[in-house]
Amino acid sequence: MACNFSFNPTRRGLLQGAAGGMALALANARIGFSAAPSDQKLIVVILHGGMDGLNVVVPTFSDEYYAARPGIAIAPAGEPEGAIALTDGFGMHPAMPNLAQMYLKGEAAFLHAASAPYNQRSHFDGQDVLENGTTAAFGAQTGWLNRSIAVAPALPAGLGIGSTVTLVLTGEQPIASWAAPKVEQASTETVNKVLAMYGPDPVLQNALQGSIDIASIVGDLGNLGTGFEFSARAAGRIMSAPGGPGGCALAYGGWDTHANQGGASGTLAANLAQLDTALLALKEELGHQWSRTTVLVATEFGRTFNENGTGGTDHGVGGVSFLLGGAVRGRRILGDWPGLQSGQLYQNRDLLAANDLRALFKGVLRDHWGVDLSDLNNSVFPESSAIAPMENLLR
Repeated sequence: MACNFSFNPTRRGLLQGAAGGMALALANARIGFSAAPSDQKLIVVILHGGMDGLNVVVPTFSDEYYAARPGIAIAPAGEPEGAIALTDGFGMHPAMPNLAQMYLKGEAAFLHAASAPYNQRSHFDGQDVLENGTTAAFGAQTGWLNRSIAVAPALPAGLGIGSTVTLVLTGEQPIASWAAPKVEQASTETVNKVLAMYGPDPVLQNALQGSIDIASIVGDLGNLGTGFEFSARAAGRIMSAPGGPGGCALAYGGWDTHANQGGASGTLAANLAQLDTALLALKEELGHQWSRTTVLVATEFGRTFNENGTGGTDHGVGGVSFLLGGAVRGRRILGDWPGLQSGQLYQNRDLLAANDLRALFKGVLRDHWGVDLSDLNNSVFPESSAIAPMENLLR
């Protein structure tokens, strides 16, 4: 498919991008922005594995929290390795200072005690429900972000990052995708020869030229950082290019902390530090477009309220989601807080999912992309008219 970017770099620059920025491998760099570019950027980050929201946005006001987690609880703000104070008695895990600063600057809000309409604690089913936008695993073969692109008035183009595009972005609406190449870089001579060979075929020519264009935008892979940051910086660069896509999805795994989860340090802290760096990288790469950007970060479920016997937590229900970006009306804890006393927990073991994530998603899609309520209730999130969009999420 043709690349619809409006920028026009020199041919020499494109060839340098292909030779020095990524390998010549069309399977790893497919560009097909058949939809229109959009100034309103929406990035969805899915955390596969079930992140422990109670140790990320910490209820430092709760004696029950500290009693339930004697080995892994995050200390209150002001204590050694303590949480970063937010508002309403909550604190941020100390491994996420960048996200905490966004919150305090009014660029982030958190929805606690939240979940997709699923409470059976299976990773595979929970992820499917979260991303397909229905109330059942395998309730749809497409994702709600892809369906949103199809009905948004601006018809924003979509971008998937990674060798496998996560379900939330898959569907009938064509998208572009980018992944780091796994073969050796092509020389300029090789690129020239292949372009000449593909010349008579416009489909192949456009596909190859699209991969070169993307390579030129992403640039030197050595400058993208490592871990979660790598894909976040690539996404930010592609989205911020003139005429770049309006929607993007990324997925990060490693959140299933059954054992040795740790508190201020350890397995969870290491993952959170990577995520914190990645979210800052998105902001940096988007530059002036950050003011028109909304980022949704969600996971399939939270973890058990009590720590287990191996210093970890097991599959739970209610978790935490992040809403951040320059377009966000932040410095707020969103939704309802159900409490942590024994009678307030779900099945006496999990944080109750008092907030349906579809309400958050609907509020963003309506106010950021202008998706009609009827489309939200019927095609984006089928049979969800009982779930009202959250209000006043954006500036």
